[in-house]
Amino acid sequence: APMIYFNSDYLEGAHPSVMARLNETNMVQTVGYGEDQYCAAAREKIRAVCQAPEADVHFLVGGTQTNTTVIASILRPWQGVLSADSGHINCHEAGAIESTGHKVITLPAAEGKITAQQVQDYVEWHRNDESTEHIVQPGMVYISHPTEYGTLYTKAELEALHAVCQEYKLPLFLDGARLGYGLAAEGTDVTLADLARLTDVFYIGGTKVGALCGEAVVFPHGAPAHFMTMVKQQGALLAKGRLLGIQFDVLFTDDLYFSISKNAIATANRLKAGFAEKGYRFFMDSPTNQIFLVLENAQLAALKGKAKFGFWEKFDDTHTVVRIATSWATRMDEVEALLTLM
Repeated sequence: APMIYFNSDYLEGAHPSVMARLNETNMVQTVGYGEDQYCAAAREKIRAVCQAPEADVHFLVGGTQTNTTVIASILRPWQGVLSADSGHINCHEAGAIESTGHKVITLPAAEGKITAQQVQDYVEWHRNDESTEHIVQPGMVYISHPTEYGTLYTKAELEALHAVCQEYKLPLFLDGARLGYGLAAEGTDVTLADLARLTDVFYIGGTKVGALCGEAVVFPHGAPAHFMTMVKQQGALLAKGRLLGIQFDVLFTDDLYFSISKNAIATANRLKAGFAEKGYRFFMDSPTNQIFLVLENAQLAALKGKAKFGFWEKFDDTHTVVRIATSWATRMDEVEALLTLM
């Protein structure tokens, strides 16, 4: 039997509609650097769905590059960024943020999330510490939705974070690498319009949600001065910007981004039900496309060469936490094959 891959949500290329449009427009000549008609059309569609007519929308290639560029463009040299200790910028970005001269200041997360109270407590501690001039100042807040654990913020939690960030003049930045799956999750009360209202900058992930590559960065109230220059400085300005614009134009035509995201939720829910029936132990409950199982090491070894999962963390001496990720492209027959195998 062929290997079944469930280790990530960007194992395939792009949605067929995206590939078709890239092919159709391939020989059209456009200007570079995202100043073409396709990028313009995609920006208009994104502004409309976000209900943010004044928003600046920039297209970057990937998540780490986006996080680094956005954070470096906002922080002053003496500032750092507040993040959950499990945050992607802290754990999985190889010091990219720190390479721009900014510390990632970590807060202990509960299932990937941080609270408004934690932000307030940290800022107050920093302000009132007698050595405050010797300590990196928190200059912005980074969260992700979904989080590293596939969990979601509620609208009330985002409103509380927004209020604290406004009070302390801290820009709130939301990493939306998997945003499609967060918006499609059952029971969520958060929309793109809410994100545009409650954050200073967020991005709509394409790489993991139907695009070949690309993240759409949305600054609802306008980007920092010289943002494009910062993008260029980070080596992140794509000369053939049209490649990104075309993809987002397709994804935001007829709600494609939202409809294809639902597949990841439906296939993940089928897996969860199947694992529960078989008596598997869940590490935690995640409402999106990531499932965390506690597997015996012996069983994990037996699955080698048959199914690929993401290693998450050691649970104890005989058990490991693995991550199983579905995507816009996961087929139900692959799901059934995995359940049969396990």
